[in-house]
Amino acid sequence: MMPIPSTLVFVTGGARSGKSRFAEERARQLGGEQVTYLATAQAFDTEMEERIGRHRADRPAPWPTVEEPLEVARVLPTLQTPVVLLDCLSLWVSNALLRGDSEAEILQATADLLGAQRQRGGTLITVTNEVGLGIVPDNALARLYRDVLGRVNQAAAAASDEAYLLVSGLPLRLK
Repeated sequence: MMPIPSTLVFVTGGARSGKSRFAEERARQLGGEQVTYLATAQAFDTEMEERIGRHRADRPAPWPTVEEPLEVARVLPTLQTPVVLLDCLSLWVSNALLRGDSEAEILQATADLLGAQRQRGGTLITVTNEVGLGIVPDNALARLYRDVLGRVNQAAAAASDEAYLLVSGLPLRLK
């Protein structure tokens, strides 16, 4: 049996830029109903529970959802659909930092994730926030988050076959 080629689609943009909607449409184009939604969000309060609920309601019913806030590289190879939509790297990095992971550990986990995708084959669509366009944050944790996510985003974008920046709901293809 021939291995399935590996494709990485990188989708970034600011908050409420339309990235998730765009990524879902791209997943639908590439996989139809054969898409697994790999969610990294954790509901620590009512508002986040509501956000997660809206995201669940928006995705197609046939798509299975796997909720994994941290160990995405371990879970990815177990997913059976040809397309996986990982939403999102931003929360994944936040979860890792809040767990106490160092920048080096997070960058290694990113390399592990990208390696797992190459071995798994199929398509991985990653969604992430672009956090480097604003002011310098006023506290050390926020600056660390911005810096680490920026490096994770650079690694994922460099490895990608397609990359998009969403601005006000409009996609700009970067590569």
